[in-house]
Amino acid sequence: MKKRFFVVLSGVLLLAVAYTRINAQQQAMAERFKAMSIDAEKKGLAEPFKGITANGTVQPGLFPIRSTGVTTEPVRKAAEQFLAALTPDQKKKTSFPVDDDEWRKWMNQHFYIRQGVSFEEMNGTQRDAAFGLMRASLSAKGLKLSHDIMKLNETLGELNNNDFVQYGEWKYHITIMGTPSKTQPWGWQVDGHHLIVNYFVLGDQVVMTPLFVGSEPVIAPSGKYKGLAILQDEQGAGLKMIRALDEGQRKKAVIEVSKTGNNNLTEAFKDNVVLDYAGAKVSSFTKGQKDQLVKLIEMYISNMDDGHAKVKMEDVRKHIDETYFAWIGGTDDTSVYYYRVHSPVLLIEFDHQRPAGLRHMYPPDKPFKEHIHAVVRTPNGNDYGKDLLRQHYAAHAH
Repeated sequence: MKKRFFVVLSGVLLLAVAYTRINAQQQAMAERFKAMSIDAEKKGLAEPFKGITANGTVQPGLFPIRSTGVTTEPVRKAAEQFLAALTPDQKKKTSFPVDDDEWRKWMNQHFYIRQGVSFEEMNGTQRDAAFGLMRASLSAKGLKLSHDIMKLNETLGELNNNDFVQYGEWKYHITIMGTPSKTQPWGWQVDGHHLIVNYFVLGDQVVMTPLFVGSEPVIAPSGKYKGLAILQDEQGAGLKMIRALDEGQRKKAVIEVSKTGNNNLTEAFKDNVVLDYAGAKVSSFTKGQKDQLVKLIEMYISNMDDGHAKVKMEDVRKHIDETYFAWIGGTDDTSVYYYRVHSPVLLIEFDHQRPAGLRHMYPPDKPFKEHIHAVVRTPNGNDYGKDLLRQHYAAHAH
């Protein structure tokens, strides 16, 4: 009997030691992540916001304050319902001024320490309200893509020996900037691994950039969400676009033949990148080629609610002849590649990345198709609706 007692006691002690070690490791990891986050913010916010430009100078007059005729009332009401569902402490930590630097504090990487209230800490009612805000703001396609990315982050946890400390479906945070209003500027942000949505509202105008979508893996090979896949259409449409160009156009579009690393240039804390136009100018495209590029662009813009997506696409078409299409990598079915669509009012980057969370499963030094990053930006100072906000402040004393 005594022997059995000591065996049980020894087992309990061993478990206690193991849990203590795990907790110490998690605490050390948390401290390291906090330091990395502070460093990223310090470097990334060292300069005031200017916006992505082609030559260092913002092209003026591109984003006038105007009526779009597309209501934003469903978004305002959904935001109010979300805020009403929060506790006072949750509401306090998720609410920021409309001109706060919190807009710029987002990062794709999983280690980043985020603000706001997370889906993980929400109860069922609060989580429903959070999805209600996303549902009112996004198209059905955009909502599905967003939740699918969250689900694939669960898959990444499974593929890392069920590591749900670093990865998981609900590790996404929401912040509200300003007060939801019919007339005053405000907005919201979702921030998490491979999913960042910035949604600025002024009257019936909407700016939904920067938008970051991606995943690793992009097709779940196993687990809870086995078979789930994202960004396959955007991947295929990019390849079809480069193949649709004639020899001369393709020669201009391909800025590098070899793709050996990560090529996206406008991810987290890259709000002021100077990025000159490169590749094939769309003014040289045939009507059929232009139509094909417009359909490619629509795949990204259509993540917004349908009405505001149409408004944005009108703006895109207005500047279509000033748009450039650039490519890095091969054009075979098995190739990895990067492509960029760049105009005065739009920047899209699509990139096959090196393994990060799956480095234990794939060669770490080679890009592969199971890790995709895609970014949508509004150049010339209107990411986060900053140019609209600037004009609003100029017209109304604050």
